[in-house]
Amino acid sequence: MDLARPQVAATRRGSAARLGLMALPVAFFGVFFAYPVAAIVSRGLGDGGEWHLGRLVDVLGQPDIRHVLWFTTWQALASTALTLLLALPAAHVFARFAFPGKQVLRAVVTVPFVLPTVVVGTAFLALVGRGGLLDELWGVRLDTTVWAILLAHVFFNYAVVVRTVGGLWAQLDPRQEEAARMLGASRLTAWRTVTLPALGPAVAAAALMVFLFTFTSFGVVQILGGPTFSTLEVEIYRQTSEIFDLSTAAVLTLVQFAAVGAILALHAWTVRRRETALRLVDASLTERRPRGAGQWALLAAVLGTVVVLILLPLAVLVQRSLDASDFAYYRALTSDEGNVFLVPPIDAIGNSLQYAVVATVIAVVIGGLAAAALTRRDAGRLVRGFDALLMLPLGVSAVTVGFGFLIALDEPPLDLRSSWILVPLAQALVGVPFVVRTMLPVLRAVDERLREAAAVLGASPWRVWREVDLPMVRRALLVAAGFAFAVSLGEFGATVFIARPDNPTLPVAVARLLGRAGDLNYGQAMALSTILMLVCAVALLVLERLRTDRTGEF
Repeated sequence: MDLARPQVAATRRGSAARLGLMALPVAFFGVFFAYPVAAIVSRGLGDGGEWHLGRLVDVLGQPDIRHVLWFTTWQALASTALTLLLALPAAHVFARFAFPGKQVLRAVVTVPFVLPTVVVGTAFLALVGRGGLLDELWGVRLDTTVWAILLAHVFFNYAVVVRTVGGLWAQLDPRQEEAARMLGASRLTAWRTVTLPALGPAVAAAALMVFLFTFTSFGVVQILGGPTFSTLEVEIYRQTSEIFDLSTAAVLTLVQFAAVGAILALHAWTVRRRETALRLVDASLTERRPRGAGQWALLAAVLGTVVVLILLPLAVLVQRSLDASDFAYYRALTSDEGNVFLVPPIDAIGNSLQYAVVATVIAVVIGGLAAAALTRRDAGRLVRGFDALLMLPLGVSAVTVGFGFLIALDEPPLDLRSSWILVPLAQALVGVPFVVRTMLPVLRAVDERLREAAAVLGASPWRVWREVDLPMVRRALLVAAGFAFAVSLGEFGATVFIARPDNPTLPVAVARLLGRAGDLNYGQAMALSTILMLVCAVALLVLERLRTDRTGEF
């Protein structure tokens, strides 16, 4: 019994330490997420402190709102199905085939995911819009059509399926499928009965994430949809900033919040199945060169899809930024004459980098503490609920968060409305989930007995973290910081409300330039988008060198 006392004491200290680690993230999300969202929702739905359920029914009964809800749902379903159709073959190629340039191609495929949605919309506008490549070659325009939106969503989410499904596929033991074939099953039957059930949780998790991102799509639909198409997120922005109808915006925010909560609950369930149901092998043991005409044809088809779907829009974006002679569009970025801002557009580059650095520091601190608190798999309901809370900023309307900042944080003791810190705070909210999802699998892979042994020997929780966890998660921490930086750099939905005219960010500057008529404004938008794309691509290439790809998680 005496020998067990130190271990019991260490366990109690560990539980207390976990609650202590949760304190700062909970406070951060409470003040800078829950409070602003609650403030704008209560202002929209409340009248003298009273709740009006009838307003909810009235808004949802409007034909134009029902049309928005219907379009939001079906375009998300169509985007998810099309993404799976095009990306699952690529997941197989990256998982099972070994070919020259594979690592570079993996990084190229992932570039669209870290690009701001404003840049994604701009790239496809240059490809399918008025005066775009298709318009010049064949007189075909797809902007303001649903096909432009669907293809842009596939472009953006292609890497979600490739990384999530392909990462698991690479670790499945191929001998199980080979055993089924030796027992007489055909190649298709063996894949359908052995491999597909094993991949099911990963495919479901990827599909749910794609659905989440497309269901809450803002920048892509705002640029490519025009006045014809509107998702919930775009409609919330329109109701808030153009019509000033906070009541309708609040109702739509609640609808989106409920839908996102259901999606995240399903995602958490599929991830738990994925973590516990499979026995995996080293991914390097399952790779081999393609064999036979069929496999070479599959590799060629995937490479062709990547060229047309991924590289072509990015190349057209760069080409459009160079249309004018002597880099005129880039040189125009240094002038503030006739501009929509109080400063030259080029200043947006420095602003974005500074904001992203501060947001990254905040996201790494908050996300690192949260991941450390979530390390144990046997955590109780309170901790699991905390995990779900961390994912909410990915799905709750960023427009609502941004406008909520202006509404809620404008009086003491949190009078931050005129402070520059509002922008990195909003960006950090989106970066924290990526930090947690990147660090958590690595932290959970650390043998718990090492922590317990250090605690039994008298090490404080801080020293246990420094001596045991940090050496093992240092690389994952750098990867998490890189993702937080890239995501912060491209945040648009909340920043568009709180970035001041004299301190615009790159995504806000691109959107404002696209909103003004004239070839010069269009060219400057293409130039800024190209610069933003290059910065994100460099960050991603650094991540590709740092990462330890064992799970395929982002």
